[in-house]
Amino acid sequence: MSAVLKQCAVIAVAVAALVLAGCSPSAQPPVSNETTAAKAPAGPPQPVTAKTAFWPMYTSARNWATDFVTLSLTLRDVPGYESQGGKGAVWEATFGSPSLRQYRVYSYSIAKIPPDIYRGVVARQALPWGGISRDAMPIEPSGFNVDSDAAYTAAATDAAGWLKKNPNKKLSSFELRNAFRFQTPVWYLMWGDKKSGYVAFVDAATGKVIKK
Repeated sequence: MSAVLKQCAVIAVAVAALVLAGCSPSAQPPVSNETTAAKAPAGPPQPVTAKTAFWPMYTSARNWATDFVTLSLTLRDVPGYESQGGKGAVWEATFGSPSLRQYRVYSYSIAKIPPDIYRGVVARQALPWGGISRDAMPIEPSGFNVDSDAAYTAAATDAAGWLKKNPNKKLSSFELRNAFRFQTPVWYLMWGDKKSGYVAFVDAATGKVIKK
């Protein structure tokens, strides 16, 4: 065999070795942790604070009226999801339009809850509205600084003595409103009922409990 043929044979063997090495299972790129994590099943939906639910509803309301104002934000109890620490599965926001003389309730849910609660933002039908009053004043988003979890902590601390004596009384109302008598948006929380319950008001701007 000539020198040229020997050199060609050596080159051919080297190329074949490289090709086989590239096809070897050990040369395959490893599966990244990110890919594995992405395929892991998602856990159950977790309750959210008021601010988390509020902004998607607020954004959706822009498609309804250009002059809308926020009138209230309310935590709703639903089957299968227990509200804890100022977080819940379903929040409702009420918006009003002075020009349309209408109000509209929007809901935000972390999951579909039969028979009539759907995941995400849902807007109900607009209804007639008498306009802004002393008991239902607009809530400016810039003044809504204290989230529901912080408001709950402040209210529960204030009610600690009463709650210790009444461990079976559950939180029955949790709402953000703005009324003339407070001069600022407030969180309203009530355990039990109006006859034998405990009510706490928390300033939505400072997080301090307002004494009546």
